[in-house]
Amino acid sequence: MSFLSLYARVLRQLSAAKGVAVALVIANLGLAAAQFAEPVLFGRIVDRLADAQRAGAAPRWLDILPLLAAWVVFALFTIGAGVLVALHADRLAHRQRLSAMAAYFDHVLHLPTGFHAGAHSGRLLKVMIEGATAQMALWQSFLREHCAGFVALTILLPMTLLINARLGAMLLALVVAFGLMMNFVLRKTQGLQGSVDRLHSDLAERVSDVLGNVPVIQSFTRIEEEARALRSLIDRVLGAQLPVLSWWAVAAVATRASATLTLLAIFVTGIWLDIEGLATIGEIVTFMSLATTLIGRLEQNVAFVNMTVTQAPKLAQFFEVLDTHSNVAERPGAVDVGRLTGKVSFDHVSFAYAGAQAAVSDVSFTAEAGRTIALVGATGSGKSTTLSLLHRVFDPQKGAILIDGLDIRDMTLQSLRNNIGVVFQEPFLFARSIEENLRIGKPDASAAEIAAALDRAQASAFVAGQPMGLATPVGERGRNLSGGERQRLAIARALLKDPPIMILDEATSALDANTERQLQEALEAAMHGRTTLIIAHRLATIRRADQILVFDHGRVVEAGSFDDLIARQGLFSSLARAQFIASEAAAPDQLPA
Repeated sequence: MSFLSLYARVLRQLSAAKGVAVALVIANLGLAAAQFAEPVLFGRIVDRLADAQRAGAAPRWLDILPLLAAWVVFALFTIGAGVLVALHADRLAHRQRLSAMAAYFDHVLHLPTGFHAGAHSGRLLKVMIEGATAQMALWQSFLREHCAGFVALTILLPMTLLINARLGAMLLALVVAFGLMMNFVLRKTQGLQGSVDRLHSDLAERVSDVLGNVPVIQSFTRIEEEARALRSLIDRVLGAQLPVLSWWAVAAVATRASATLTLLAIFVTGIWLDIEGLATIGEIVTFMSLATTLIGRLEQNVAFVNMTVTQAPKLAQFFEVLDTHSNVAERPGAVDVGRLTGKVSFDHVSFAYAGAQAAVSDVSFTAEAGRTIALVGATGSGKSTTLSLLHRVFDPQKGAILIDGLDIRDMTLQSLRNNIGVVFQEPFLFARSIEENLRIGKPDASAAEIAAALDRAQASAFVAGQPMGLATPVGERGRNLSGGERQRLAIARALLKDPPIMILDEATSALDANTERQLQEALEAAMHGRTTLIIAHRLATIRRADQILVFDHGRVVEAGSFDDLIARQGLFSSLARAQFIASEAAAPDQLPA
């Protein structure tokens, strides 16, 4: 995205507050006209005084007072309008900054899991904050200064040719020279600044990564190494930034030098024109004042363009995220299905990740409402991907997934996911209280419902033992709790949602054998009457499943009950026997001989 198109897009974001923005632009037009009128009036007053002096008569107030009054009016208007513009421009910019952050946040939450798998959370946070802040700075500068400056340079400045063509041409020449210089510096620095910002993003990502893994850093005595790596990255950032700063220093010096030379040229040329009778003293004064104002505008523009180029990569990254669209979208006319019964059918479903071989290939099965289906197989065999397709983390490239006979792509995403509860292998807890984490499942849950969900998940005892009970903060990602405690809260959260369909992705993997046994009994009671799909590596935990699907390289290669599959002496039997042999602590009756 080019510099101008990026700037134009930032300004288009003000469309949500179009009324205020248009009013501020109109006010800027008035300010530009007033600031242009002041030196013209000043020059006219000087000419009246000079004419009277040449005539050997005293100046008359009647000749000067109208011009002086107009000058005072314009000056007062400039002060008052400037204050109002600055005040409302700042308020608008701050409101829009927060709106931009909210829009970005909402958009990112709607992006699919596949996007988040490849995007670091620290980088996304940096892009949100810096992108919104950069937009605010541009809105402020445009509405407070550069809108009026743009009008002055493009509309009013050419009008100076009507006052004195020769002196006006000199001012225009200054603007043209400035434009050429800015274009040159922009071409030199845009690519360099992009590299700087990419390094800044790497810096934010690395710091976030390290701070999120402090126990590992300390345990493996990596403090010095990580600090050294960060300092090295900082040195790279500085090394990339210095050439950009050098170019803008050159631009600032060139602007000041050309401005000084222009003032001198206008003054000397004005004297010569006055001697030749081609300019008046008032015109010389007018153009000196205009030149001074113009130079101030140009110096502001140097700072503005410098800031914009510095912020451009941040803005580009911000808009790049906003322009990322989810490949999981509702079809036109998608319906809110309410509460479903829970019959799940996979009809010849196939899915492959971008650039990879098929993760799920021609999978077909039906889970009747209220039944329990277990998915087993080696790591990477397609189990998790299959169930991710059910709650539309991805959409299949072939086939269809139906619930109660309706294609899930014809349901609204919210109504589909309201019917499915997921307990992930990683608990994914928020850095909030225990109760707030539970209410993710059901925000309006009663105290009795929360207590029942905790009881079913075998979590009541450990919650009661916390210093603040349900109000106890769990820490970032639940790090104040043990692995088993985190998982039990995740299970309680899903049970509190009370969905007709439950997905358990290694839900008991972090629990000890005794707690797992208790939880299995609780889950079986809680899953009564709802369709449950379980991914499990510990095969003993799925013995009571109504049907077991054995996956291998994305395909279902075996299906049946636990005992039937053991009797077949196929892949499932091999997996089961391998686990039994490998587990010295396994109970003798867990698996058949």
